[in-house]
Amino acid sequence: MVASVYFEIFLAMLTAYLIIGTFIAVISRKYGVKTTSEYFAAGHKLSGLLSAMTYAATTYSAFMMIGLVGLAYATGPGSLGFELSYLIVTLLLLSLLSKRVWVMAKKKGWVSASEMISELYGSRWLGLYIAILYLIALIPYTSAQFIGVGRVFEGLGMSYELGIVFASVLVLLWLVIAGMWSKATTDLYQGSWMIAAAVIFISWLVIAYIPSKGVTINMVSNALTKAGYSTLKYWSLPLFLAFTIPWWFFSVTNPQVVRKLFMPSDEKSLKAMIKYFSIYGFTYTLIVVFIGLATKGLTLLGAFPNVLNRDLVTPLLLNRLDPITSSFIYVSLIAAAVTTANSIILSVAASFVRDFYEKLKGVVESRKSIELANSIVVALTLIVAVVAYLRPSFIVEMSVLSSLLLLPLAPVTLGGWIFPERARTKLSRYLSEAIVVVGTLIPLALAIRIGPRNILTLNYLGIPISGWLLIGITIVILPGYLLRKSD
Repeated sequence: MVASVYFEIFLAMLTAYLIIGTFIAVISRKYGVKTTSEYFAAGHKLSGLLSAMTYAATTYSAFMMIGLVGLAYATGPGSLGFELSYLIVTLLLLSLLSKRVWVMAKKKGWVSASEMISELYGSRWLGLYIAILYLIALIPYTSAQFIGVGRVFEGLGMSYELGIVFASVLVLLWLVIAGMWSKATTDLYQGSWMIAAAVIFISWLVIAYIPSKGVTINMVSNALTKAGYSTLKYWSLPLFLAFTIPWWFFSVTNPQVVRKLFMPSDEKSLKAMIKYFSIYGFTYTLIVVFIGLATKGLTLLGAFPNVLNRDLVTPLLLNRLDPITSSFIYVSLIAAAVTTANSIILSVAASFVRDFYEKLKGVVESRKSIELANSIVVALTLIVAVVAYLRPSFIVEMSVLSSLLLLPLAPVTLGGWIFPERARTKLSRYLSEAIVVVGTLIPLALAIRIGPRNILTLNYLGIPISGWLLIGITIVILPGYLLRKSD
């Protein structure tokens, strides 16, 4: 009887989430989707709040409430340094370079990240290669988001396949309705749901659950300190660098977030985007890490079971909540996965429409481009759904490998942003083309030899492979920027 009530409440919560989000997506059509610029980049007209929330909702996937909670539980406060270092580097890059990128994007009408790099270096071939790279690196990662939704459904007594279908329909529905306008407005909705769920979760943990176990926050803190979880003993410097280097450059290598810099309507909106995103990211990170650490403290005190599979920490906690609150938080996990998935699919579709259709064939933005965009979104969603349905073991490995496959884009992108004129010299163009190809083939070759899981922590002289890739690529590409004039 209890399970039946739990199921009904979750289903009602999920239905409300779907109906409200679809209504918001439909309303967003009033902003227009007549061109690919409007479909993929909201016509470069997003407000500061919409820009910030779509940036945050896209960045913070279900990894936070499941993966980072578990990481904090297993490894201590080093996980906070891992995630906050990403936020600090991202805010630094945004503060220094976002205006420059935004101005260029408005002037040139950029829609896709591959189009941006292609134009910065004057290489159409480079844009085509990067579009394919996005497909290879990000589709498996997107499938992992669908798998997450499927597992939530499975864990709540429904079928895994139903979760995959739900995620597929939701992504298709909200993207096809109004493209990026749907994405931005539903991200405001979903991002708000995510942060509200996090606040409710930590409030329940501190105010209700911890006292119910006959312990206090001070006792939890002392238990962590006594067991060594208040130190960084689980994070060696090579391990920390291996995890954080690809994450530091996430904002310049992943198309779903790079494109967010194109969309604010004016400079004021751009500044607001950075401000609101920083507040959201800092707050969300602290809450998530605290939940993981506090739960570990409860385990050390014998007030919570010892969890060997760290990804189960959040589900085990949610099972101790009342059905309404637990359902609200479970739906937030689905929202986090869906918003990340539809952002990636939209970004990959943007690259193919712009670089393989409009740019390659010289087609002016038209209604036909929108129809093609919708077709590609449908095709990509189906591909992701099929891969997720099969639950292949390589999903985890490819999710790890994707960060390294995209990492060579970091020096190339930053160089193009900082030295846009010098990037168009023949030397820069040839070097960037060679670097992107070789830089992506190296991780692939290593993955075949030692396995994708081992690549991330592979190091030489204490520097991980990601660090050596960045150092090598930067040294090779640097001569191209020494030339002052474009050819």
